[in-house]
Amino acid sequence: MTRPPTAAQRRLIEAADPVTGRLRGTETQLAALVKRGLAFRHPRPPRDHFLTPAGHRVRDAPQDSVPSPSAPAGVAEPSAVAASGVFSARIGGEEGAEAGPARLREVHSAWQGLLELRRMTRTDGATDRPCAWERAHLVQAAALALEAAGHRPAAAEGGGYRVRATPQPEAVAVHEPDPAALRACAATLEGAGWQTGEHTEPRTGARYLLASPRRA
Repeated sequence: MTRPPTAAQRRLIEAADPVTGRLRGTETQLAALVKRGLAFRHPRPPRDHFLTPAGHRVRDAPQDSVPSPSAPAGVAEPSAVAASGVFSARIGGEEGAEAGPARLREVHSAWQGLLELRRMTRTDGATDRPCAWERAHLVQAAALALEAAGHRPAAAEGGGYRVRATPQPEAVAVHEPDPAALRACAATLEGAGWQTGEHTEPRTGARYLLASPRRA
């Protein structure tokens, strides 16, 4: 198991910009964080260093419960947005899901980490389109975009969004019983780089969205 960061490294992580995760430190300090998968160096000038999703997770965790990074910087699987038990976007239908301040911070951190992953895996640094990780984890990616925008995931019963896989390649279904909320989900996903279309369930007549990551 990877050792937790040192006290000096944790101070560096905690001093990172709360939104972007931009780091400040010596080249040696920053290189050590990169080596541990807690930071990455942006490929474009001024080539600043930023927290990876794992680094964001370390910053947000209590000091006596620091999860170790699961992947080095640059790989296309941000553990903070993977269904790993450490953080998982709510797809709707979960039992006993809480939505307090700690959860809001986790979601914000995961979304910022995903935007940084988009930025560092595109040659032009753009963040307006989903990246390879999102295409490989469609349900989690769409759910994170919705939860980060403040949409309410469904509980075990009742209203709220539910994101589900479909047989169609690169597409998820988003169910939301309230028509206005369904349209709001469509607007959020389109703003996050997805293309959406509204459809009707043949058996029930319920409206739902089909959403796919936009390529251009």
